[in-house]
Amino acid sequence: MSGRTISGKEVAQHNSRESCWIIVHGKVYDVTEFLPDHPGGSKIILKYAGKDATAEYDPIHPPDAITTNLPPEKHLGPVDVGTVEKVEIVITDQEKARQERMNARPPLSEILNLHDFEAIAKLVMPEKAWAYYSSAADDEITNRENHAAYHRIWFRPRILRDVTNVDWSTTILGQKSRMPLYISATALGKLGHPDGELNLTRAAAKHGVIQMIPTLASCSFDELVDNAAPGQVQFLQLYVNKDREITKKIVQHAEERGIKGLFITVDAPQLGRREKDMRMKFEAEDPAEVTSNKQEDKVDRSQGAARAISSFIDPGLDWKDLPWFKSITKMPIILKGVQCWEDALIAYDQGLAGVVLSNHGGRQLDFARSGIEILVEVVAKLGELRGLKFPNEKFQLFVDGGVRRATDVIKAVALGATAVGVGRPFIYAFSAFGYEGVDRALEILNDEFEMNMRLIGARNLKEIVPEMVDAHNIHQHVVAVPGDRLYDNNYEDMQIARLRDIKSKL
Repeated sequence: MSGRTISGKEVAQHNSRESCWIIVHGKVYDVTEFLPDHPGGSKIILKYAGKDATAEYDPIHPPDAITTNLPPEKHLGPVDVGTVEKVEIVITDQEKARQERMNARPPLSEILNLHDFEAIAKLVMPEKAWAYYSSAADDEITNRENHAAYHRIWFRPRILRDVTNVDWSTTILGQKSRMPLYISATALGKLGHPDGELNLTRAAAKHGVIQMIPTLASCSFDELVDNAAPGQVQFLQLYVNKDREITKKIVQHAEERGIKGLFITVDAPQLGRREKDMRMKFEAEDPAEVTSNKQEDKVDRSQGAARAISSFIDPGLDWKDLPWFKSITKMPIILKGVQCWEDALIAYDQGLAGVVLSNHGGRQLDFARSGIEILVEVVAKLGELRGLKFPNEKFQLFVDGGVRRATDVIKAVALGATAVGVGRPFIYAFSAFGYEGVDRALEILNDEFEMNMRLIGARNLKEIVPEMVDAHNIHQHVVAVPGDRLYDNNYEDMQIARLRDIKSKL
């Protein structure tokens, strides 16, 4: 940064493609040369050329994204805030209606399960945020299957056991956790709430569970680590950058900051088609611009928010890269996104600490199988071929996708998982209610663990054994379509949380 303070009037003169300055967090940047390379396209930057872009920048970027991606000579200096022309923010009728719905949220005491958070979030979140969080690949069959698969597993409870005291705490990669679950990495937290992923950090600290920090968090990595409680355990989810020096810097910095596990995402060499997110992006564009064929703006923005943040991911990531990762860090390395026993076996043979059996929340390949189904297959094959028994401290199996109840987690533990990753439910919880929502969600899961462990006759996780579940139907695949009409017409759906009727009380 130069020593001088720049006036807002001077910044406003640089408002074109030929000379484009923007203001972010009170500092001026020359982004002219960066326009063609911006993953979200140049149009969104040009909209704020010569103006303060902080409000648009914050939900989609970590605070340090612009300083990391722009060379130092493009950091022009601080702006005289009092001279900056304010960007006019027009509150639409649609936004006013959304704010009214926010005011009509039910009290948290009426939120009884994780489904309720999703129902309320859908009603009160901005449409763009809901489209990004809830979207999944193609016809969203895998997204639904992730949850439906748990419904094909049934309990075989044991009786007449003293379950006065039950304990569902565990150890994950050598780190203590009060529950056999962790908060899985989910991107762009500030789309749903101004505090973004900090809501998760604070709630994880209170409840003694582990947060996995996403590469694409809205908050910066250091901000999330700095706000952790003393001794709080955090993992890192890593998207591998095409520039390996950047990846090395991220990994080694994480290790220096005390991160206890490196989860490398391996199921996203190309972005899946998340059409809900894509449609929202099209609606947000000027129709004339969508059909434009300008050569100077070749970036395909049709894939929505996801495309705008992920173009750096390396599609060339290969098994031969794993020795390099092991050479740059002593953290346990886990592959996130393994989808068959053959790859789990290779990961074990290469000396990794474990795998997450996952299809990326149904957001990548439609008709990919659920993590819980893959778990059954992996446990059987690694037992047969390597003599392994699970859970296994040397090579740990994790599952994510579709978890909405403590019973889902218990089923995964019974089948050999060390722990389960939960992502979207916590995003919905803070999008609807902030930190208090995540706090309530974890309280609900704790209550469900206590009740269900007593009901299945398990006093601790070691007593949750394979014989406690019947999973012989897990490999049956029936696509979720409208069911028996006669039954549906007579069945009254389980009620979910609803907005309050505040007008009738005025």
